[in-house]
Amino acid sequence: MFGKLYLIATPIGNLGDITYRAVEILKKVDIIAAEDTRHSLKLLNYLDISKPMISYHRHNEDTKTETLINLLKDGKNIGLITDAGTPGISDPGEEVVKQAIKENIEIIPIPGACALINALIASGLNTKEFAFYGFLPLDKKLRNEKMEDIQKQNKTIIFYEAPHRLEKTLAELLDRFGNIEIVIAKELTKIHESFIRGRIEDILPTLKDVKGEYIILFEMHSKTEKQIEIETLNQMNDNINGYMDDNGEYVGFDLDLAAEVCKRNGWKLVKRPIAWDSKDSELATGAISCIWNGFTMNGREDDYT
Repeated sequence: MFGKLYLIATPIGNLGDITYRAVEILKKVDIIAAEDTRHSLKLLNYLDISKPMISYHRHNEDTKTETLINLLKDGKNIGLITDAGTPGISDPGEEVVKQAIKENIEIIPIPGACALINALIASGLNTKEFAFYGFLPLDKKLRNEKMEDIQKQNKTIIFYEAPHRLEKTLAELLDRFGNIEIVIAKELTKIHESFIRGRIEDILPTLKDVKGEYIILFEMHSKTEKQIEIETLNQMNDNINGYMDDNGEYVGFDLDLAAEVCKRNGWKLVKRPIAWDSKDSELATGAISCIWNGFTMNGREDDYT
């Protein structure tokens, strides 16, 4: 009979946040897989728990996943914990869960502290929909792709940031999204827990001696496809409109662009006789007209034939 894999959330700062159920399971399992055994030993000592431990972190996840699966197949119950918070959320856990599912091993989540959720519920931002990005990639190309994805969202954005990159990241957000309102959660559940709320340009000068763990949150209001289409059409409109030059000639009308605008909207591009007074009072006839939302943009037919 296979053992069970318990995903046990642990405190993110205040040891008092451990749940009764988490303590019960930690006492019950045969083995504890920990992100950092030395760090987790402090928690276990605090709880007066002594169990065999296996190191399981990002750098050995590929090799140790097989070890954990074999132990589970041998009937051992394993409790997976990380240094802080919920396993699998920007921490090890995802790979062994995937493999356990393939092997039909039972997986039991033991809920508890999760930094991103605690930051969100106290942020004052929209909690109905949100997107969590973990730590943004350091690779320039990958980071740019993430930023582009964020820009498309219409929900609250959450990601973690290291103290030595905080100011640079805020400057990047300012450059990309403008002087938006953000919330920064610092050292949650710890002595120096704090929330900083305001616009990026107001917050940046106040950041001194940046230390600790940070969570950045803000509401992203991207443009819908329809809004983008309207803006595109407005820009095309600006480019289509011609003007009367000093010689009384109507110039600058872009027939191809007018045709594209009409095609996109199901409008008509028609030829119709029009007339206007040129500089020497001659009448021009046989013009092109783009019927657009009740308006017409005209150009001389002989300019395009």
